[in-house]
Amino acid sequence: MRKILALLLLAATLPLAAQSLTDYVDPMIGTAGHGHVFVGAHVPYGMVNAGPTQLETGWDWCSGYHYSGRRIVGFAQTHLSGTGCSDLGDVALMPASGEVELSREGLASPFRHDTEEVRPGYYKVVLDDSKIRCQITSTRRVAYHRYTWAKGSGNARIVVDLQNGVGDRPLHTRIMRMDEQTLVGYRISRGWAAEQQVYFCIQFSRPMSDFLVRGLDTPYGEAVFTVGPGETVETKVALSPVSEVNALHNMASELPGWNFEEVRQAALAEWEKELGRVEAEFRTEREKRIFYTALYHFMTAPQTYSDVNGDYRGADHRVHRSASFENLTTWSLWDTYRAVHPLMTILMPERLPQLAQSLLAIAREQGELPVWHLHGNETYCMVGCPAIPVLADLCLKGVGGFDREEAYRAIRASLLLPNRGKHYLQELGYLPFDGTEGETVAKNLEYFLAAWSAAQVAGLTGHREDSLHFDALSRNYRKLYDPRVRCMRALDSQGRFRSLEGFRPGHQTGDYTEGTPWQYTWLVPHDVEGLVQTMGGKEAFTGRLDSLFTADGDLGDHANPDITGLIGQYAHGNEPSHHVPYLYNYVGEPQKTQRMVRRIMDELYTDRPDGLCGNEDVGQMSAWYILSALGFYQVEPCGGRFQIGSPLVERAVLHLPGGRTFEIVTHGAAADKPCIRKMKLNGKSYTKTFLDYRDIMDGGKWEVYY
Repeated sequence: MRKILALLLLAATLPLAAQSLTDYVDPMIGTAGHGHVFVGAHVPYGMVNAGPTQLETGWDWCSGYHYSGRRIVGFAQTHLSGTGCSDLGDVALMPASGEVELSREGLASPFRHDTEEVRPGYYKVVLDDSKIRCQITSTRRVAYHRYTWAKGSGNARIVVDLQNGVGDRPLHTRIMRMDEQTLVGYRISRGWAAEQQVYFCIQFSRPMSDFLVRGLDTPYGEAVFTVGPGETVETKVALSPVSEVNALHNMASELPGWNFEEVRQAALAEWEKELGRVEAEFRTEREKRIFYTALYHFMTAPQTYSDVNGDYRGADHRVHRSASFENLTTWSLWDTYRAVHPLMTILMPERLPQLAQSLLAIAREQGELPVWHLHGNETYCMVGCPAIPVLADLCLKGVGGFDREEAYRAIRASLLLPNRGKHYLQELGYLPFDGTEGETVAKNLEYFLAAWSAAQVAGLTGHREDSLHFDALSRNYRKLYDPRVRCMRALDSQGRFRSLEGFRPGHQTGDYTEGTPWQYTWLVPHDVEGLVQTMGGKEAFTGRLDSLFTADGDLGDHANPDITGLIGQYAHGNEPSHHVPYLYNYVGEPQKTQRMVRRIMDELYTDRPDGLCGNEDVGQMSAWYILSALGFYQVEPCGGRFQIGSPLVERAVLHLPGGRTFEIVTHGAAADKPCIRKMKLNGKSYTKTFLDYRDIMDGGKWEVYY
């Protein structure tokens, strides 16, 4: 409660200009198309993502909500945002007037978008069947619901649904009445996360007149109330990954009282504070809405996954306690190592030690760094060792608060562990297609860039032989380049390319992960200069890169639905392509980077519900836009060389530690003028095609003239 009061005081004292940033956030952007974003109430990086779960299911309902959906089945306390797989949707509440059929179909109610209101930290909707007004806000670990019965009822009820998650199934559930206003219980489920454990405490603002437990293995509870017309029942739901007792403690610590508007305003104030890390002005209101909505989506994960006392459920499924860091979950690393984490190193450096310590805790508990970690479970979704560039980036940028030697040991162990085909790296230097692994082109390229990242940390920590070994391994991408078709292709165990019979560079096959030969040929961000030479020099490289953005053709019969946002064969809707527009900088063609980056921002991001051209992927699509709108992007997996693009902002101020600021000012910008004429850094002429991390973090002023 002290934190809530502090945030309210902060909101009252912030400058007037800073108080309006949340007005530019539209959480509905990305709810249509294939954006898969979360809709509901949460605070930045909170454990709770409380909002509606719709009756409809399928790939476009990975978050539980899609703009085309028409019926709500309940208001769950956890949801994913922007993923390509479904899970969570835990501990749903559904208000009703009178008895309802306790099934997914029976609980569902139609709703209309014109009754919805969605703002940072707040969600409201009216259920058409019962005319009940539903409002939700939250703290970090507690969701706060307010249900208002328009007609009143002597048999009003709130159903606690432990059956219907989003893409999972319950294994064990319990719900128990503690007193006339309190319930406790748990939901253990299997879905994308093999064994997800959620413990909860539910408190009602008024006594229950009755409480009923229904269904096999108690998947439903019904709290019954008598309410008059216009009366409300408020409900608080505290979560814990550890125990019902800890859920009670989380409730008592974060939200002991009953004041919905106060909590709502505190959540809004917290969003204002976090969005205020960047003060940006644009030529159009549209661009400002896209930018601040992207900043909002970027601040969803990694999420809190520990209780107020430091307890958390580790990757070994045991309970651990940490007083030194907040354990985190929802590590969509294959997506987020590319832009989310580099952006975090600029905008929120105070969170970085927690990120590092959480990654290292997972490594201690499961023997390697995470791949795609969800609620204490390793899903092994996607390919490569994507935590390595994240941790390496923190080491190379001099982030403190964690043991750098332990970080290197975790990086080394993760690369050398002989799982997921990595034994081939030691035997052959690459994964062959006639071995035990599929998608070998994608896996090899991801392992190679991770090896380069490992080499940098090995050198930093004095492990010279390891540095040489991993650096040599990282150069093996050259073996995959087939000059006959000028693409990266799969090799067999004898070093021979797969047959060219039926080969189409625009078709996805089993050698590639959510991509095609066209797209994966450029996945060498750690050695672009070497790739240029491998492809025959600057002229050949530039011509091939030009062709990528103009090539026609379909994606083949087996293309993954994630390959979206096409410009020629460039696919902005999926992450392996995100660095590609910036590659022109390496061959002396920065104006081509500037034109293409501006085109992507203008054409593939909008302020409509279908405003994302692919999955949000837990902030990555948004982070690309934020960085590119500011004018730079980190191509190399780690180290902090941010390649310059075409800043979209008229002016932006990044608030940095120690009261420093980095100011970006553009002169003469226009929709039809993406190309930079000249630049100044701190008043001096600047001609490099990149900004160094220290250039930004030391503070200063970067001016761009169009």
